[in-house]
Amino acid sequence: MTDSKYFTTTKKGEIFELKAELNSDKKEKKKEAVKKVIASMTVGKDVSALFPDVVNCMQTDNLELKKLVYLYLMNYAKSQPDMAIMAVNTFVKDCEDPNPLIRALAVRTMGCIRVDKITEYLCEPLRKCLKDEDPYVRKTAAVCVAKLHDINAQLVEDQGFLDTLKDLISDSNPMVVANAVAALSEIAESHPSSNLLDLNPQSINKLLTALNECTEWGQIFILDCLANYMPKDDREAQSICERVTPRLSHANSAVVLSAVKVLMKFMEMLSKDLDYYGTLLKKLAPPLVTLLSAEPELQYVALRNINLIVQKRPEILKHEMKVFFVKYNDPIYVKLEKLDIMIRLASQANIAQVLAELKEYATEVDVDFVRKAVRAIGRCAIKVEQSAERCVSTLLDLIQTKVNYVVQEAIVVIKDIFRKYPNKYESVIATLCENLDSLDEPEARAAMIWIVGEYAERIDNADELLESFLEGFHDESTQVQLQLLTAIVKLFLKKPTETQELVQQVLSLATQDSDNPDLRDRGYIYWRLLSTDPVAAKEVVLAEKPLISEETDLIEPTLLDELICYIGTLASVYHKPPSAFVEGSRGVVHKSLPPRTGSSESAESPDTAPSGVQAAEQPAVIPTQGDLLGDLLNLDLGPPVSGPPIATSSVQMGAVDLLGGGLDSLMGGGGGSGGFTPAPSTTMPANMGAPLGSGLGDLFDLTGGVGTLSGSYVAPKTVWLPAMKAKGLEISGTFSRQVGSISMDLVLTNKALQVMSDFAIQFNRNSFGLAPAAPLQVHAPLAPNQSVEISLPLNTVGSVMKMDPLNNLQVAVKNNIDVFYFSTLYPLHILFVEDGKMERQMFLATWKDIPNENEAQFQIKDCSLNADAVSSKLQGSNIFTIAKRNVEGQDMLYQSLKLTNGIWVLAELRIQPSNPSFTLSLKCRAPEVSQYVYQAYETILKN
Repeated sequence: MTDSKYFTTTKKGEIFELKAELNSDKKEKKKEAVKKVIASMTVGKDVSALFPDVVNCMQTDNLELKKLVYLYLMNYAKSQPDMAIMAVNTFVKDCEDPNPLIRALAVRTMGCIRVDKITEYLCEPLRKCLKDEDPYVRKTAAVCVAKLHDINAQLVEDQGFLDTLKDLISDSNPMVVANAVAALSEIAESHPSSNLLDLNPQSINKLLTALNECTEWGQIFILDCLANYMPKDDREAQSICERVTPRLSHANSAVVLSAVKVLMKFMEMLSKDLDYYGTLLKKLAPPLVTLLSAEPELQYVALRNINLIVQKRPEILKHEMKVFFVKYNDPIYVKLEKLDIMIRLASQANIAQVLAELKEYATEVDVDFVRKAVRAIGRCAIKVEQSAERCVSTLLDLIQTKVNYVVQEAIVVIKDIFRKYPNKYESVIATLCENLDSLDEPEARAAMIWIVGEYAERIDNADELLESFLEGFHDESTQVQLQLLTAIVKLFLKKPTETQELVQQVLSLATQDSDNPDLRDRGYIYWRLLSTDPVAAKEVVLAEKPLISEETDLIEPTLLDELICYIGTLASVYHKPPSAFVEGSRGVVHKSLPPRTGSSESAESPDTAPSGVQAAEQPAVIPTQGDLLGDLLNLDLGPPVSGPPIATSSVQMGAVDLLGGGLDSLMGGGGGSGGFTPAPSTTMPANMGAPLGSGLGDLFDLTGGVGTLSGSYVAPKTVWLPAMKAKGLEISGTFSRQVGSISMDLVLTNKALQVMSDFAIQFNRNSFGLAPAAPLQVHAPLAPNQSVEISLPLNTVGSVMKMDPLNNLQVAVKNNIDVFYFSTLYPLHILFVEDGKMERQMFLATWKDIPNENEAQFQIKDCSLNADAVSSKLQGSNIFTIAKRNVEGQDMLYQSLKLTNGIWVLAELRIQPSNPSFTLSLKCRAPEVSQYVYQAYETILKN
């Protein structure tokens, strides 16, 4: 009879009976009673009253009975700590039992009893078990150390168990090695600063030897540990890769993914010219393909990981397109993921195959999948230029099917194709216009309105089409209303005589009848632009649009590198770093790929750096300007301000910076001096060092970097906001940087006849996320003709949006009278951080790795300093000289600097002793920064 009978009893007075049975002399009866107790415990009955009686049963040779008692003990020790101490003697005795299974059982149970009082008694038995002759006991004891560390870390360290664990890495038994690695990894995760797994080539060799012989979960622990190791050179990296490669053919998919993670990480260090590099790429494809023949849930995890791998190294799977073709019985989540990877792998070679597949998918029954397939056709057109024509004709065929949702998706993607290939496919507009009436989804309606507005001059009845949308203006979604407003303004600028009434109608609908602030503000901006300066309006609204990029959904490079280090974990499925979803600080250590190195590193100049070299840190690229420019007015404005409403535009205008010249010129303030002229924004010369790279962490790290007050140049204060533009408030200022903190040094002067108070300040989103780190504190009201000096601390953790020019800062200042706006240019060197000195080898490698087209050359004229003076002057502003050479009588300074957002800029400065003109060559992964770095150089050197 099975053990299920123990779960069926419902007797009253059961505890009393069980107590009698537990104290019985008959072994069989005792065992039956313990089984009944465990059964009651399992179904949730409280049998803790039997604790002393169950503990008495521990004194037995019967292994089955012992296991049951230990199970009971683990469950109730926490609620009965005083009773649990009774069991300690038995543990100590069992740890010296001749039977290794009993020794291991005792040590395993000891680790699971999380009671502080008991832990100190367990240290001695645990020490013996760690050195036990039987490997089964040693491997169990290794895991017990990790459990004990979780209960009382200090005790484990004092007792020297960590050193014993480290010794177990050299154990002769592979399972002991695997468990020791697992235990040390677990402990290291909760104490990221401790260097427990101090891996060296000898210990790595032992781990690789154990890898071939331990169980599959042991292999995963070892592979994960190897992934955290940094080989000293490419030769060692290759040797590890060779020994890990056989794991790719393992039956367990977790082992395969862990092996892929190690290989992907170490491939960074291999030169692409090596034969072995090509061989490794070929070996990585089959195991990834094999993972796709598993059940759907495993396929999904594999596909999410493959998605990352394809973004990092598309060449691995470029010939494997067919395995990502969708099967009719795939679940929707697998289908969508496969579709995404197909687009990433699409190239000129396989585009015909891909398009045929996608066209097939677009006729499926699953609506979500069909929509994604139609979008995918559009993405192919944007990615592979040669296929654009075929894609457009495929989309037109799909529009002819007249299936509502297919037509709508097709129109949305055709809008993007027009953006990518202007003046090429506009002949299809007529076909699109035929389908106007069938559009009922906001995104499709907005796309169609954009097309009509953008190509109004080619559509005879554009005004009628837009008017038809206008009839139900208030029933439309915000997205459609905003697009309609912009489209009608574009139409008016192209055909002013015929559409005057239409534009007045839409502007009054948007500004007077709408309660949506975005729409209202955009309406006001257009209204003012059109009424004050139609020429400027034309330049803004009909400006050249930047071409859209081919892959809008690529993961940002630094995040991708971090996620590659987490292949085979939840992070790789969510596509988010662990810090985004793991609560608390445990186990969240930021990882990054090793720097790429070649084999010959003896080169002296950047021209002879090793090939295939990659920067240690792929810098964050400045995000391009989003659709919404608002945020500037997010101030607590107190009582309503007088005068016309103030516009924060949310115009979807590509990278045109509508507020580029400061908002006050749009306000038509004072006498409405008209025109879209920039406010007097002073070009600020360079300044003092770097803002806070990672929040407040760096604020107190005064020992890092230079550590002394850098003699960074501070420009004299200039007037940013004249009194006549701000009802008597004059603001002048400059920017400075000192020991890692940036400040905006302001002078506020009251030239009005009334007292000013209640000051507040806010910045608009800007290229480097500059934002006030504290409120603007003016302690006493500002009387007429009085000035006050304030130093406003800044940080760089604000919202980011690419500005034009890049160093433009738009500021709103509020007081008891009104809100005032101005814009100014900050000198880029306030963003140069103190740890911007790159190692020499890294400099060589990075210089070589940045493409030549990213190099920019500038002339710094009329500068009479010598090389040493230049070097020390620049170092004061965190531009560090890495090497100096003399070539044919001219001094060459090789320099590096790092911006707060992690972008590195490398420089070569040529100085001829007799010539006052210097040549500056700058290389950077974000070349748009170079112009402003040059301005910083010029400012620092000439002041």
